[in-house]
Amino acid sequence: LLDEYAARCDWDAVDRHLAALRLLWAQGRAECLSIWRLLSLPLDGQELKRVAEASAVQFPPARPWPAGAVPRQRPARLRIGYFSADFHQHATVALMAGLFEAHDRARFETVGLCLGHYGPGPGDAMRQRVCAAFDRFEAVGHLSPADIAARARSLGIHVAVDLKGHTKDSRQAIFSHRAAPVQMHYIGYPGTLGMPGAIDYLVADQVLVPPELRADYSEKIITLPGSYQANDRRRAIDPHTPSRTELGLPEQGFVFCCFNSNYKITRDVFALWMTLLRERPGSVLWLLADLPEAAIHLRAAATAAGIDPLRLVFAQRKPAPQHLARHVRADLFLDTFHCNAHTTASDALWAGLPVLTCLGRTFASRVGASLLAACGLPELITTSPREYLELALALSADPARLSALRQRLESSRMQVPLFDTERFTRHIERAYDLAWERFER
Repeated sequence: LLDEYAARCDWDAVDRHLAALRLLWAQGRAECLSIWRLLSLPLDGQELKRVAEASAVQFPPARPWPAGAVPRQRPARLRIGYFSADFHQHATVALMAGLFEAHDRARFETVGLCLGHYGPGPGDAMRQRVCAAFDRFEAVGHLSPADIAARARSLGIHVAVDLKGHTKDSRQAIFSHRAAPVQMHYIGYPGTLGMPGAIDYLVADQVLVPPELRADYSEKIITLPGSYQANDRRRAIDPHTPSRTELGLPEQGFVFCCFNSNYKITRDVFALWMTLLRERPGSVLWLLADLPEAAIHLRAAATAAGIDPLRLVFAQRKPAPQHLARHVRADLFLDTFHCNAHTTASDALWAGLPVLTCLGRTFASRVGASLLAACGLPELITTSPREYLELALALSADPARLSALRQRLESSRMQVPLFDTERFTRHIERAYDLAWERFER
């Protein structure tokens, strides 16, 4: 129910069900939760860790790697196994396709283990692309978690990289059965998995998990330089830019934009957005169209705040190139608070649209800051709702300043760390090497 009401932006119901869930957690009943939706709610890092660890009791006890099972010296080619159900047109793979292709084949061998019930098919160009990028690709979704782990061991995987975490179609029990000597989580779930005996490492960066917040994580933290997020320089932007009229936007007036999934929009950030619309007559808020019920609730909330509900404009989902192309018609991307934009933020930045974020204290609420820091735009990182509001008002009143930010994004896009696929690949390869060296010791 919490899941459903969050997706519908029914915040009164969310509050009721979150309160009821907290009573269940106090009784030790968290094993059946789909906990990824909790990331968008006002839970702190310690509570998220407690819930993740409590929900992990549904998985088998973690199996240690048997002593002497593999030589503890780095082979000429370290074999990396990537585990995911999303080797198709999906946000995770849209980011990672370039990484899979850029691996140093002299030092690393890559294996894609597809947890979905499909192999490469003719209808998905991204699936074809990523399958071709791996040295070996296997569809193993029909197997049990224990059998998938056994298959990974038979393939001699040295480092297992889970790309799912506690998200849809995950198979976390695989890692309880030990698929490889070194097991880590990367990018799929922005937080701790609460499986300290099964997931050894979480890949992050200095912004996401600074030393003072490490107690909120069950894993050891691998800290990458720059941002933790891989990006693909081959992401195409459609050369046709639709007009504002074609997009349902007013030809005049400021366009605030947030293409995050609606479940990330919470009462506190929406109230602040309504203040922005009130202070900027003629402006609109451009949102992604998700569930019809979400649009109904959001427009009702706008009306209750004294804002014309027609100033909320909803954009239908589009193929990635067309989606990227329409960003040019927005003026400023407004990030959500508790769960930031992830792929959505890098989409905006890649398309040249400045992103305003507010730095929180959980992994999911610090992603926007991580991306902006790696994009050379730290001045768009705020640290409180008040600062966020003040900066949004200042930027929306200063076209020259916004234009300068756009020009910086466009001119530096191929130089900044965030979009340097080769640089990122070398860094994560070094992370794999360091994890293996630690295993050797």
